[in-house]
Amino acid sequence: MSSQAWTDTENDLIVADYFAMLADDVAGRAYNKVAHRRQLLPRLNNRTEGSVEFKHQNISAVLKGLGEVWITGYKPAFNFQASLIDAVARWMAMNPDWVYRSFSSRPIEGMAEAAQIWVGPAPTLTNQPPPDELEQMIRIARKFDVAARDERNRALRKTGEERVLKHERDTLTEAGRQDLAREVRWVSDEYGDGAGYDIASFDADGRQRLIEVKTTNGWERTPFHISRNELAVADERREERCLFRLWNFARTPKAFELRPPLDAHVPLTATSFQGSFH
Repeated sequence: MSSQAWTDTENDLIVADYFAMLADDVAGRAYNKVAHRRQLLPRLNNRTEGSVEFKHQNISAVLKGLGEVWITGYKPAFNFQASLIDAVARWMAMNPDWVYRSFSSRPIEGMAEAAQIWVGPAPTLTNQPPPDELEQMIRIARKFDVAARDERNRALRKTGEERVLKHERDTLTEAGRQDLAREVRWVSDEYGDGAGYDIASFDADGRQRLIEVKTTNGWERTPFHISRNELAVADERREERCLFRLWNFARTPKAFELRPPLDAHVPLTATSFQGSFH
């Protein structure tokens, strides 16, 4: 039994094995965690099955910080080495199709039987994780700019907006407002992103809802990107504007809503600057 720190080679091996299981897990395919673990052990430096299983839990924690889906059977375990973060980042850099995919990529006509999105309360100070865990998650998300990554993922953005479009129409239909359901528009798909919101919908009483959708496969505290134009529109049309945060999208999509002003709910951090000549 080795008590030495895991080497880069070992980390790369266990990370690759983890993602092989994760692909099956998300797709709903059967796989055997014990078999995976025992096939991996001879390639490692005298590790125990327990140490391998705990390392898998560490990988789950890293993926949580990266705003990614993880294996539900491996509960995230924190206080991991920085070298493990680097190993996960290496694997994802070598497999960009994983990063820029959308697991829920079915067209809207294939979502006819999809359950309504569960919409719950937004994260608050009272329900946040322990400080040490939260700090690790925030540090990883900042280092790898998880918010910008999700924003660049066009498949994820489009499929999330498509799912929210269906959710809005179904919600109005269930409320007996088929007339309003027919008027819901996917603005960003029809006209581009210039409007400052993605979907024009309604409350059941007929009041307009201008919805900006932010989608992630990660947990509810995954950072998100918001543009200057989106903030301006939110400020100008506070009574109508809503940010619809869609999370856990790779498995069972859940959501919460944030109403303007946004900085009353989350701190806003400037991530880029514009240079101009006077």
